[in-house]
Amino acid sequence: MAKRGPAVAVAGLTLGAMALVTLLAVQAEGSAPRAAAAQPPPSAGASPGDQVTPSSTPSPAVPALPKAAEGGALRVVYSVSAKEVWLVDPKKTPEIQAAFPVQPGSANPAPGTYTVYSRAPAGSGTDGKQIEHVVRFTQQGGVVFGFSAALDGSTAPPDPKVRTGGIRTTRADGQTLWDFAPNGTRVQVVA
Repeated sequence: MAKRGPAVAVAGLTLGAMALVTLLAVQAEGSAPRAAAAQPPPSAGASPGDQVTPSSTPSPAVPALPKAAEGGALRVVYSVSAKEVWLVDPKKTPEIQAAFPVQPGSANPAPGTYTVYSRAPAGSGTDGKQIEHVVRFTQQGGVVFGFSAALDGSTAPPDPKVRTGGIRTTRADGQTLWDFAPNGTRVQVVA
């Protein structure tokens, strides 16, 4: 067996370290959207332009959120007019854990407090698109209302000729909402 000098050992260690750094960089690249989604928004004292949302789309200032219906339970607050969602956990500081814009369907749920009653990891939307992270919270007038993300990442406005209650998020925001809102979570819809 031939002897190997220190240069061969150093070269082997260098190659191994480079492979490890490359692997960690690839893993970090793939987790960047989820890490951004996990960051809570800045305090309410920040100006609207300073807020960072999971989807990196500018977000309107946080309105006066409605009080929790019962105790300090987790809740999703959806503003129909602002086309915005806030994930609220009153047991944490800040209590707003995430905020992001959404694209509502062609129909809107009536303001009120609802409960997540059904979830599905994947499915097909009323518009025929394949969707994921479906979180349903009410049915009104034959329309099912819930949050979902299109697999193709689109959040285009719906066809106004078709009554849809799907409230679309980006895929990263859909994952954040899915992780936050199991069955039984309150959903407060505000005008």
